[in-house]
Amino acid sequence: MNSRIEEEAARRRTIAVISHPDAGKSTLTESLLLHASAVAEAGAVHGKSTRTSTVSDWMDIEKTRGISISSAAIQFTVDDVVFNLVDTPGHADFSEDTYRVLAAVDAAIMLIDASKGMEAQTIRLFEVCARRDLPVIVMINKWDRPGRPALELLDELIALTGRQPMPVSWPVGDAGYFQGLLDVATRELLVFDPDGSGAHLPVVRRVPAHDVAGTGDAWQTAVEEAELVALDGGEYSQHSFLDLSGMPVFFGAAVRNIGVGELLRFIHDHAPSASPRASTDGHLRPVNGDFSAQVFKVQASMDPAHRDRVAFVRICSGQFTRGMVTSHAQSGRTFATKYALHMFGRERETVDTAWPGDIVGLVNATLLHPGDTLYANDQVEYVGMSSFTPELFALVSPDDTGSVKKFRKGLTQLAEEGVIQLLESERRGPQTPMVGAVGQMQFEVLTARMLTDFGVGIRVSHLPYTIACPTDSVTAASLHDRRDCEVVARRDDHLVLFIDEWRLRALQRERPDLNFETPRQRAGTYARSERRAS
Repeated sequence: MNSRIEEEAARRRTIAVISHPDAGKSTLTESLLLHASAVAEAGAVHGKSTRTSTVSDWMDIEKTRGISISSAAIQFTVDDVVFNLVDTPGHADFSEDTYRVLAAVDAAIMLIDASKGMEAQTIRLFEVCARRDLPVIVMINKWDRPGRPALELLDELIALTGRQPMPVSWPVGDAGYFQGLLDVATRELLVFDPDGSGAHLPVVRRVPAHDVAGTGDAWQTAVEEAELVALDGGEYSQHSFLDLSGMPVFFGAAVRNIGVGELLRFIHDHAPSASPRASTDGHLRPVNGDFSAQVFKVQASMDPAHRDRVAFVRICSGQFTRGMVTSHAQSGRTFATKYALHMFGRERETVDTAWPGDIVGLVNATLLHPGDTLYANDQVEYVGMSSFTPELFALVSPDDTGSVKKFRKGLTQLAEEGVIQLLESERRGPQTPMVGAVGQMQFEVLTARMLTDFGVGIRVSHLPYTIACPTDSVTAASLHDRRDCEVVARRDDHLVLFIDEWRLRALQRERPDLNFETPRQRAGTYARSERRAS
């Protein structure tokens, strides 16, 4: 059985797609599925105003707004390799969901807009990947539109990531004047005869180098630029990719399915498979050990008819069998896995067996929260997932006082999902719930889902706080009576809220003995948990 587990783990490729909003993550996901024959027609077409919903954007608000706000897990097979592809939220307000996803994957595709380069959210997410020791594959997207020079984009990658770009493909023609791709390894010209709508796969013609050499300035420029990058240390190396010193780079246009097939083949052949993971005691749990898994996301109401709650888990070791009884590391209670699913957007399929690297949805998982560990036999616990510190705060209440019970249930459930953070203030009492968010759109999603999922209209009253400092229970207790700040409790710690930095500094001068973490001290700490085994 151990050898079977190792074989199955070696076949898995568990990948997240990350980028700044509007770089084309969901479009790339659809194109990958199209190349893998997992869908018959791509759901994303260029232009948000004409965009149909994609497989991974399944929530009503995602279809209406044309953005991704909830991570989606999709499994498909190419030849003998099983892909677990995670399309992360495209809006910066939901970066915490993306952060959790990066705890569940073995590599990431970093998507970059050819005209904008590495934007703020991309940089932030790359830093999380770096702290998690994740290999990163770069896809420079939208080369069918005007953009920046390829060499300039690579210089920016080096400057902002510290990793050496290693082009696997290179564009023939400037951005906006795309004539094809140079296969750097074979020196072939890849010519794409695309379907005009971008909904179907283009015909790809591979032209040998001796048939195109000297036929055009664009081809000669592409060859010279690729050679220049190789001479400067950018020749592809599998070792450099896996030891995190280098990043393979692809060029293309996902909306027209150009260059995506090459990316898919690279992931198939070269991306890392499932490997041992470190537990809280520092030991590595081998993939062929007893079963273990970690929850990285909880999602409610994926099936509106049943109001279910699905916990997405990453299988870390051993064989998963539907119906097996596992132990919940955090509570010590048992958890039966009677209802286990593979997810394809909103569609679901019962799964009987899963292996390391797979992502499985466990239904009716009221016991489970993001970061929790499940195991069988040999006990293990993986490092939990810390919460982002909120930046916006509000009081919420139901429009109809007769719906308080449904209001409380919905608020608790959406907080457990991570839509918002539920905060408790002794000053205001339990009848006046406070919520925290990273961005304004989280309040919009809260309002929409409370109405659609629970039938409760709510009022959101924004609070003036702009700074939140995590603290311990002792410091929290000593500050409860002050009027220049407010102390609130959340699931795993306390927060001290300030209207402005002036009040924060005044309190620090008055009480230097206090123990709380300021925003400056907190910068860059969100990804300190669970480091993936190299």
